[in-house]
Amino acid sequence: MQAAAKTLRLVTEEPPGELEKLFRAHHDRVFRTASRITGSPADAEDVLQTVFLRLVKGKETYDLSENPEAYLSRAAINASLDLMRGRGRAKSVGLGDVQTEKLESGFQNPEAEHADRELHTLIRQAVAGLGKTAGEMFVLRYYEGYDNQEIAKLLDTSQMVVGVVLHRARTRLRKEIGHFLEKHHEKQ
Repeated sequence: MQAAAKTLRLVTEEPPGELEKLFRAHHDRVFRTASRITGSPADAEDVLQTVFLRLVKGKETYDLSENPEAYLSRAAINASLDLMRGRGRAKSVGLGDVQTEKLESGFQNPEAEHADRELHTLIRQAVAGLGKTAGEMFVLRYYEGYDNQEIAKLLDTSQMVVGVVLHRARTRLRKEIGHFLEKHHEKQ
């Protein structure tokens, strides 16, 4: 019995490994990024697990010593966009998500709430459909708040390329979302 207790103490007293340190330092950032993109805490948890499991399994080959924040942000964005693309039109909603939505939008009528949910879903789907580079740049700029210069540095490209890609992405999203807004406006 005492031998087991000593073993347990030794295991828990060992300093955390590099991956555990990385997880402790950055899991909040990965979760927040994924949550903003997917709109779902459950999906954000899946993305968080995916990002770190890829590191554990060694599927990702990247030197994390240089800039772990940049790598993990990009990994969270890409895993989130992959999840959104893979989901297609089907979306599962957890009971906790529904209750939160009701609390946040308690002053709107049900029709307006439904339109808002549709618009948020449409935006997420449209961003997921942008393509890998455009989607990643769009999320870094408009979800994460990076400026074009920072995005260019993170993605190892020029500011001009970032500006052009973001302009095209905004134009495409405006067109897709505009169709929804026109349709919704005609109903009223």
